[in-house]
Amino acid sequence: MTTFSDLIASPVLRKNLASAKFVEPTPIQAQAIPPALLGLDVVATAQTGTGKTLAFSLPIIEILGRATLSTKPQATQSRDPQVLVLTPTRELAIQIYEAFTAIATNTGIRAAVVVGGMSEQKQLQAMKRGVQVVIATPGRLCDFLKRKLVALDGVKIAVLDEADRMLDMGFIPDVERILRLTAPERQTLFFSATFETGATAALISKHMKNPTRIAVGSTSKPAENIEMHVYQVDQDRKLGLLNSLLKTQHGSFLVFARTKHGAEKLAKKLAVGGVRSTAIHGDRSQNQRNSALKGFQEGQYRVLVATDVAARGIHVDNIAHVVNYDLPQAPEDFIHRVGRTGRAGATGVASTFATSAERNSIRAIERTLKMTLIRRELPEGLAREERSAAPVIVMPTRNDGFAAKKFGSKTSFSFKPRRSRFASGR
Repeated sequence: MTTFSDLIASPVLRKNLASAKFVEPTPIQAQAIPPALLGLDVVATAQTGTGKTLAFSLPIIEILGRATLSTKPQATQSRDPQVLVLTPTRELAIQIYEAFTAIATNTGIRAAVVVGGMSEQKQLQAMKRGVQVVIATPGRLCDFLKRKLVALDGVKIAVLDEADRMLDMGFIPDVERILRLTAPERQTLFFSATFETGATAALISKHMKNPTRIAVGSTSKPAENIEMHVYQVDQDRKLGLLNSLLKTQHGSFLVFARTKHGAEKLAKKLAVGGVRSTAIHGDRSQNQRNSALKGFQEGQYRVLVATDVAARGIHVDNIAHVVNYDLPQAPEDFIHRVGRTGRAGATGVASTFATSAERNSIRAIERTLKMTLIRRELPEGLAREERSAAPVIVMPTRNDGFAAKKFGSKTSFSFKPRRSRFASGR
């Protein structure tokens, strides 16, 4: 059995790993750390929740630690970053920062976050104090570069985390510009949840040198330890179904809504019903989003309602249940949503709500997954309610005197001429 002690030489880093109860590396960590420590470029694809953050954080800390030990003290005081980690969302950047700083305790290695929606002044102050690692979203970093507030020519290691998502979100020009400004002989680590496609393959070919390629598990479907099923349910019964699951299932729920308004509205309805819930979406301030995510992580809220902005930005352990309250825009997004549960080998449940009109969308998801989702019947109470709520057709009375009546499955019409006010002498 491979342990972290077999991979990492730094005594401080080994102690930090032991304190965090990290003993045995996951497959992606075991395969990605050795070539990264050798200074090789790495392209690694693995399912969400398999430990990619630690797979690039550990070699970075080890390499920076070696440089510090082998360099004169005054030579290590450069205020320009030596490592850049690019990620698509603010939430993911913050979580990488927190994980990185925790595992780098007592190493003297400092990191800073550069993202939009948070205090620019605090970010600049952290940079001025001097940091070795910058964890950034492309948009805010490009803004800093344009204003000459940060220099990247000292960056010798660049990490693209959730690279496929960054490209999907339209960050290709920003990523290209950023990479051009880093050191020409840098090391590049490319981590993704999906296989190489046109845009990602072109980026790899242009900016990486004979990368070591690592693929762990199937990236076209969620982990096997996630139980996935689908309910066919009318739109106006979804809230009742969700409440039923909350009553019968244990643990925390991450619920995905399609729109910002829908997420906010659903969270408020759940709260009115006595469920500890909050929402995270693009219309909330960064402080509100941070507070919601922290409250969810710490158990203050049982339910977090999110839009897809959070599908790759929420790395919370032990989420028991993911609910697709609304279907995602694209089948591929289903994988990223569901991957929020069943992390690090734990079991998880993913429930999908779909109306009868969305059957084709469910089939498209199943084709992408190359599997059939389990069909689940509605809870008995909801099923009875739906049967009793069968629509009653009422035909309106027409102005020309025709009236329609419904008899079983047949409709009959009768003509009752109205009395004319002229005929009555009025």
